[in-house]
Amino acid sequence: MLDGVTPRIGVLALQGDVREHTHALAACGAEPVAVRRESELAAVDGLVLPGGESTAISKLLEVFELLEPLRQRLRDGMPAYGSCAGMILLANEVLDTRPDMHTLNGIDMTVRRNAFGRQVDSFETDLEFAGLDDGPVRAVFIRAPWVERAGADVEVLARVPSGPAAGTIVAVRQGNVLATSFHPEVTGDLRVHRLFVETLVRPRAGV
Repeated sequence: MLDGVTPRIGVLALQGDVREHTHALAACGAEPVAVRRESELAAVDGLVLPGGESTAISKLLEVFELLEPLRQRLRDGMPAYGSCAGMILLANEVLDTRPDMHTLNGIDMTVRRNAFGRQVDSFETDLEFAGLDDGPVRAVFIRAPWVERAGADVEVLARVPSGPAAGTIVAVRQGNVLATSFHPEVTGDLRVHRLFVETLVRPRAGV
């Protein structure tokens, strides 16, 4: 909380790890709000798109009539943060996915779905994350995507440091929109969520 005012940040609650993001946002001084309807989307200062199944969330956005309203709010500058499946949804191009999947065009990037492999290939590593103090971020990758192309206006925040995927882009920001391949909501490290709340949401929300 800052100066007694709390930003309202939605968590897209159609599928995925909604509860973990809700807890992280509350711990950062925000008021988390489950978003399933257009009216709920219209009432928040920013939105988190959680990890889960990107194609399922894409379909549910249509079913709940949220696809176009969410695209419009992003065009209007609403801050957003997507982790894992959320990163996929925020891209304007996705590789290795269904042809009928809908993206939100929130970040000028090409993302490869399940780039690191299947569930059994999940792993953890430490990442240097631009803009975050107090050492590297412990990153948990679960059927994670990676960024194959980042547009000219996209800031690369983190890359895989070593191994077969060394140098791969796994965290980006463009304007008010942030995305990570990994799941900071499951580690107890609040720095990525705090970056979103304090640097992206508060200034725009005027709180």
